[in-house]
Amino acid sequence: MTIPIRNLYYLFCYAWAQFPDGNTVDVGVDECPDLQNLFGKVLIEGVNRLIRRGLDRGYREFIEETRSPRGRIQLDSTAKAQTMRRGMVVCSFDELSHDVLHNQIIKAVARLLAREPSMTKPLAHELRIIERKLGMVSDIRLSADAFRLVQLSRNTGPYRVLLQLCEFVFRSIMPEEGGAGSRFADVLDDEDRMSKVFEEFLRNFYVYEQKVYRVRKEEMQWDSFGTTDSLSLAYLPKMQTDVTLKSIDQVKIFDAKFYKAPFESRFGSPKINSNNLYQIVTYLQHATRNYPNHQVSGGLIYAAAGQPLSLSYRLLGYEVRVDAIDLTTPWPTIKSTLLDLLNGVTAAPVVIQHLVLAS
Repeated sequence: MTIPIRNLYYLFCYAWAQFPDGNTVDVGVDECPDLQNLFGKVLIEGVNRLIRRGLDRGYREFIEETRSPRGRIQLDSTAKAQTMRRGMVVCSFDELSHDVLHNQIIKAVARLLAREPSMTKPLAHELRIIERKLGMVSDIRLSADAFRLVQLSRNTGPYRVLLQLCEFVFRSIMPEEGGAGSRFADVLDDEDRMSKVFEEFLRNFYVYEQKVYRVRKEEMQWDSFGTTDSLSLAYLPKMQTDVTLKSIDQVKIFDAKFYKAPFESRFGSPKINSNNLYQIVTYLQHATRNYPNHQVSGGLIYAAAGQPLSLSYRLLGYEVRVDAIDLTTPWPTIKSTLLDLLNGVTAAPVVIQHLVLAS
């Protein structure tokens, strides 16, 4: 799937709850030839903003021998090292330092991106400058655990989106066969990861761009009881919507889908994925029980590249939409299309003929 870099910028901005303010996309995003260069530019801009406002610091424990005791005297270490003979004691003390895990992660990812063969020379140079600006920060070997160990506070909010970007980059760097180097994976071909990004994008888009509906990811309880024993319910899978929008009198449920070829079929004629359709209808049936005084409707929203599609059905009494959003069109068109879905407006012409339900 090929998506213009400007639209990818918007996609990730919304997915990471960093809503673009209109001018941010005009700072050279279109000059980036691919996704890794886009991530490099966003990282450079974000770190420079952090440096201007002041990098976060945290308390770290230091241990040293000193003639002027401070902090806590380590009696065991002092006795074992016999430092008293030299007129010194071993002390441990806490001191504010920029050398904290979230700064270490950012420095490590800047170094990774700077070494990417596909990175443009100007961006690679700026990334190496970022690495030098973080000279007071230790070099670490990145691991998946590092991202889980980061603890952010309200005062470190600007780090959140940068760390999301850093984790995405880390998981996209793939070692070359034979250990000769690394390469940046084709992220758009990773349907699982991009499905999560597209889901977050849709949910945060509706949070930010409209005020009629309350938007959330909803975990529904199955309308069921165990006929064998009380433990049987524990085996039921989790039923969680991608996007639930609730107003005074309406509930809309959308399921986000990101496939390289969303309507391909082994038998030639394009079809809606049957499992997707069963899933959304099940959500709507359970939503009717949960919201008896609301009009319930919903649909499937697919990411598409050059194949817009808009269909509507009446299934089991529910209004169900199937829309493929063409992510190759200008961003204002995409934005308008997504907002129109809330009003039941046909989002795009049907370009795939004779689409039928999968059996």
